[in-house]
Amino acid sequence: MNYNVKLSDEVREALALGRPVIALESTIIAHGMPYPQNVKTALACERLARTHGAVPATIAIIGGQLCAGLTEEQIEYLGREGRNVAKVSRRDIPYIMAKGADGATTVAATMFIASLAGIKVFATGGIGGVHRGAETTMDISADLTELGRTPVAVVCAGAKSVLDIGLTLEYLETQGVPVVGFRTNKMPAFYTRDSGYNTSCRCDSVEELSDMVGAMANIPMRSGMVIVNPIPKEFEADEDMIDRATTKALREAEKNGITGRDVTPFLLARIAELTEGASLKANIALVYNNVRLAASVAAGVIQPD
Repeated sequence: MNYNVKLSDEVREALALGRPVIALESTIIAHGMPYPQNVKTALACERLARTHGAVPATIAIIGGQLCAGLTEEQIEYLGREGRNVAKVSRRDIPYIMAKGADGATTVAATMFIASLAGIKVFATGGIGGVHRGAETTMDISADLTELGRTPVAVVCAGAKSVLDIGLTLEYLETQGVPVVGFRTNKMPAFYTRDSGYNTSCRCDSVEELSDMVGAMANIPMRSGMVIVNPIPKEFEADEDMIDRATTKALREAEKNGITGRDVTPFLLARIAELTEGASLKANIALVYNNVRLAASVAAGVIQPD
């Protein structure tokens, strides 16, 4: 089932025994946060997963090898090297493998590798989506098409706030991907709890979410789901501050000709600067919140016979 995915001993044993496992991505380590907060956050996420009943499988490509479950030394390496490590989406996987190189996996690549390994639940900060102005640039994240063809449940705080959230939801609908609000009818906007758009459905208990993930795993859906978990109120960023910072960062990205895979890391870093670290604090808090929920959901999924 794992198709040459290198599993850590902990992950291999958990999967063999039918114990809950959650995937964690590595782009957030190498490209999403500055060092050393990135390493501290990644290790804290692993501890949180274990505390809430699941084995963490941080996913990356190391030396051309697909890996699910990293050592602390490997996480430290990814965090310290930062953007020197390639940002890898699904399309890049064969190239990075052939080169024997290292890669930090995006949501799309993490979903793909998690599915190969037999992991059904994945916690991240936020998914990619349809970028603002995509009607002319066609800049649409591969995360969305991956959700339409890979049966993994992604627990997140919505789409990243720099995106066109309305069009992102429309695209997910076209891909047949349910957007499930955990105790909310509203699609969160990453740093804030309400984007103004509605989710496709709502679950008010972890048990309901686990049942949905179990149903997805037991039928040939061939598509995933998005479980949106709003950032806790006490960590929510000021909406006006985020909007101002986002607008300024987007203008700077356009002026400097920043495109493609470089856009989101630039915007997140610039927004953190413009908000004097407030967005980074919110980012860390929402990631922890998502890991807790994902671990609890995975722990409640009944394994098929």
